Amino acid sequence: MTKRGWSLFLAMCLIWGLPYLFIRIAVDHVSPAGLVFFRTALAALVLLPLALARREVAPVLARWRPLALFAAVEIMVPWVLLGHAEQRISSSLAGLLVAAVPLFGALAFLVSSHAERFTPAQAAGLVLGFAGVACLVGLDIGHIDLLAVVEMLGVAICYATGPLILVRSFHDLSGLGVMACALTLTALVFTPFGVLDPPTDLPADVWLSIAVLALVCTALAFLIFLDLIKVAGPTRSTIITYVNPAVAILLGVLLLDEPITTGMLVGFPLILVGCAVAAGGRRTTAASTEPAADIVLEVECDEADDRERPDLPLREEGGAPTGGAQTSSL
Repeated sequence: MTKRGWSLFLAMCLIWGLPYLFIRIAVDHVSPAGLVFFRTALAALVLLPLALARREVAPVLARWRPLALFAAVEIMVPWVLLGHAEQRISSSLAGLLVAAVPLFGALAFLVSSHAERFTPAQAAGLVLGFAGVACLVGLDIGHIDLLAVVEMLGVAICYATGPLILVRSFHDLSGLGVMACALTLTALVFTPFGVLDPPTDLPADVWLSIAVLALVCTALAFLIFLDLIKVAGPTRSTIITYVNPAVAILLGVLLLDEPITTGMLVGFPLILVGCAVAAGGRRTTAASTEPAADIVLEVECDEADDRERPDLPLREEGGAPTGGAQTSSL
């Protein structure tokens, strides 16, 4: 990846390592569905006006069927599963289990021409990372809730599937417009959970958690991540989920007094090594769709380092990448 890509990558590693802590705090007082409403409603209040000002909403709404599917797969289903799972497992473990996203993303090429292909070395890194996830669960299996683990794997599958919908149906439209519409649609669907049964007497730390989840981990994160997708490529960008757990573990241990288990000590190093291997090397050419009119992104896969062509500028926001996309919205 380019220097810009690594900068965006590190920013997302930090930002999407935060949600697990704040979700864990919030779901002790707010239902998982109610939390989804508050999180998406506040984020939509930030992103939708920006998208409307840029006239990027109408083209997205014209494709309402894939929009509804994308919102369900990328936001509605996984966020409810994530909140429900964190009512029964630690925020550290939840963060670690989401590290399975790149594996499912790498396997997506079996069912979609829009997914990236990995080199053998990168594939080995992904397998090593998943072995770390297996150790994480297997070594602590007597102390964790298996239903919550299944829910978290469901979250990982959703996060790996959403980008394929994004690339196939919205590759020529603004990424900001798509996310603004998806968040707004989700907020509307979950309105009954937030309005008809509103939480009362919430502690200040719960309101703070909701605000951080909505404004930092959702609104700001999506803007940064859409840029990362264009620079780093589709499935490779999901490798941030191999690094997010470091932040999740640190915050869980320091702020919530969560224990460090044997599974974490054995599995997490494997996950990190897998991340390093999978992020390196060269990507083989992936099938791509026609680029948007104002975006041209070409990845050269040869003996030299990957680089951006200086004569092909990328727009700051708008449009999904031509080779695929990933929006692991934690």
